[in-house]
Amino acid sequence: MMEEEELEFVEELEAVLQLTPEVQLAIEQVFPSQDPLDRADFNAVEYINTLFPTEQSLANIDEVVNKIRLKIRRLDDNIRTVVRGQTNVGQDGRQALEEAQKAIQQLFGKIKDIKDKAEKSEQMVKEITRDIKQLDHAKRHLTTSITTLNHLHMLAGGVDSLEAMTRRRQYGEVANLLQGVMNVLEHFHKYMGIPQIRQLSERVKAAQTELGQQILADFEEAFPSQGSKRPGGPSNVLRDACLVANILDPRIKQEIMKKFIKQHLSEYLVLFQENQDVAWLDKIDRRYAWIKRQLVDYEEKYGRMFPREWYMAERIAVEFCHVTRTELAKIMRTRAKEIEVKLLLFAIQRTTNFEGFLAKRFSGCTLTDGTLKKLESPPTSTNPFLEDEPTPEMEELATEKGDLDQPKKPKAPDNPFHGIVSKCFEPHLYVYIESQDKNLGELIDRFVADFKAQGPPKPNTDEGGAVLPSCADLFVYYKKCMVQCSQLSTGEPMIALTTIFQKYLREYAWKILSGNLPKTTTSSGGLTISSLLKEKEGSEVAKFTLEELCLICSILSTAEYCLATTQQLEEKLKEKVDISLIERINLTGEMDTFSTVISSSIQLLVQDLDAACDPALTAMSKMQWQNVEHVGDQSPYVTSVILHIKQNVPIIRDNLASTRKYFTQFCIKFANSFIPKFITHLFKCKPISMVGAEQLLLDTHSLKMVLLDLPSIGSQVVRKAPASYTKIVVKGMTRAEMILKVVMAPHEPLVVFVDNYIKLLTDCNTETFQKILDMKGLKRSEQSSMLELLRQRLPAPPSGAESASSLSLMAPTPEQESSRIRKLEKLIKKRL
Repeated sequence: MMEEEELEFVEELEAVLQLTPEVQLAIEQVFPSQDPLDRADFNAVEYINTLFPTEQSLANIDEVVNKIRLKIRRLDDNIRTVVRGQTNVGQDGRQALEEAQKAIQQLFGKIKDIKDKAEKSEQMVKEITRDIKQLDHAKRHLTTSITTLNHLHMLAGGVDSLEAMTRRRQYGEVANLLQGVMNVLEHFHKYMGIPQIRQLSERVKAAQTELGQQILADFEEAFPSQGSKRPGGPSNVLRDACLVANILDPRIKQEIMKKFIKQHLSEYLVLFQENQDVAWLDKIDRRYAWIKRQLVDYEEKYGRMFPREWYMAERIAVEFCHVTRTELAKIMRTRAKEIEVKLLLFAIQRTTNFEGFLAKRFSGCTLTDGTLKKLESPPTSTNPFLEDEPTPEMEELATEKGDLDQPKKPKAPDNPFHGIVSKCFEPHLYVYIESQDKNLGELIDRFVADFKAQGPPKPNTDEGGAVLPSCADLFVYYKKCMVQCSQLSTGEPMIALTTIFQKYLREYAWKILSGNLPKTTTSSGGLTISSLLKEKEGSEVAKFTLEELCLICSILSTAEYCLATTQQLEEKLKEKVDISLIERINLTGEMDTFSTVISSSIQLLVQDLDAACDPALTAMSKMQWQNVEHVGDQSPYVTSVILHIKQNVPIIRDNLASTRKYFTQFCIKFANSFIPKFITHLFKCKPISMVGAEQLLLDTHSLKMVLLDLPSIGSQVVRKAPASYTKIVVKGMTRAEMILKVVMAPHEPLVVFVDNYIKLLTDCNTETFQKILDMKGLKRSEQSSMLELLRQRLPAPPSGAESASSLSLMAPTPEQESSRIRKLEKLIKKRL
């Protein structure tokens, strides 16, 4: 029973002494210890085993027990000391708390005394300053009253003086006095309920109204809008009247400006009436000369009469522009049939020059102030050609076509006056568009005539394969037209001009490029070499001459230049046209036309070289391959093919040096055409002996090496052929080699032969197998069983039979075939 009670006590004690991990960690941080007894996971059994690891160590048990007892006594002493210390700390804490409470009570008493003294001091200060505050308020009210009385006196006196000066037209004094009276009147807004103040305010308004009417009457008298009375000159009275008008209702100033400008331009409306000779476009310079003289006259006579901030000179010029635009639009509608392109361009050029003159002379601030009729701003866009100086080619073309030269200094894109007059010409720009249509048609005809007269580019010169100069002339002219039209309008006329551009891009492609390609006969709509191939071995075929090859390359280079430049032209047109019309700019069809010219040119070059090689391939298929007794050097037909390649390819490469990607296309298309044709003729070589097959394999390898080297053949600089081209050649010629290897293999045993065919030719089928059997010279009876075996083995079964088939594919060929192939490989290495 005692032992059970002791165990329960120990368990309860352990439960009480069990600390949380956070508390245990805090204790370890404050009292770090390496003693195993201080660990939270202390294990008594492990600790005892550590003290007594062996039986011999039990001899020291008494010593260990004594040490532990000594340690226990020390811990008990430490615990008692700590407990006593904690008891004393509690007593000291209570004593300190009592002392702190007493100190707080004393401090609270002192604060209360200070607060009472402060309140008494504040009351004393209020009593001392009471009289001073009363005096200060009295002074403030008295000052306000005196100021108000002074303002009232000034207002009353000012109103009287204002009325008297108005009657005497003393506008100089009125200007200063009126501003002062209005400033003083602002101080009485809150006193308008007082009858006397309200009466003075009404008198001021009446004086302002009277001043306005009186000033308008004075200007009407000095500058009558009707009648034969000549306008008066500037006067100090009117100059002072303008200063007064600045203070009055803004409508007075606007009315003065309107009357003056109308009177100033009245002579213009009479001189340039619609029925006058000077009103027509051919004398448009006189309009602008007249306004320039008027502006000079205004500065000399009236420059000081109107305040500078009225910008009267600019307003006169702007109103002149509005009137001129209206009058020109009216007369051009009436005489539309008389408008010719030279006359229209002359008028537009002079008008844009005048708009540039206005931009240099004035800031354009009156265009947006709303005081005069405002022109709807024409759309503007960044013009990348405006900063370009006119090129000699542009000037030459303009002269040849009868057009006017562009201004030496084009308008700045931020000219606020751009279009203020010239916008009236936009409805008649169809004349300009029709003229450009005619000019471009003549230009294309001239290109055609020049090409016939000068002939194709000369070979062996820098001109061979170069871009035809006519295409550069065409795009220079396009640039001139585009810049000129964008200065006139960025709306529908630009779309019409784009349509003209499209038309003559197609005509250039048809008449200059496609029309001058060497003539070929058409067969089923395709391009074929005009001469027929002769079947006699060693015969030659009609090939393109050196001049014709250079011409084809030149046309190809020109089409490539036109394709790239047309794309740039489309981008520039989209930059210049209104945003709402961008979607209608599309030159994709014209770019496709030039791409077609490029494809046709490459196809002609490929067909020429391909046809030149045809007699050699025909000779190959006509040879008696069953009679070949030994393997020698490459056959004559291989030499003929190589000769044609060496003749044509360097010329084509040199003439397409500037368009390297299209030379690569030529090489790829030739390989795609020649290799299938070579394999087709290879199947025609039947029957073939074993030695004949070895000779054909040697020839095939020689052709493969030549084709791989084709892009750089005959060149001093050897470049690695493009990977896309090399892949085509390797794949095609390797198939030809595999066909010959199957032909060389013995046809018995049948299973090995069929499996060897399947292994060597990935695209194996019964048709190709039939041709190979024909090349071997097998009889039909022998072929039928072999074809049946092939059908059984294609496709290979996916189960266990597949592994058997794979084993049969890996089966070695007979020794005779192996020895002959090794012999052939040695011969090829020796030949190379």
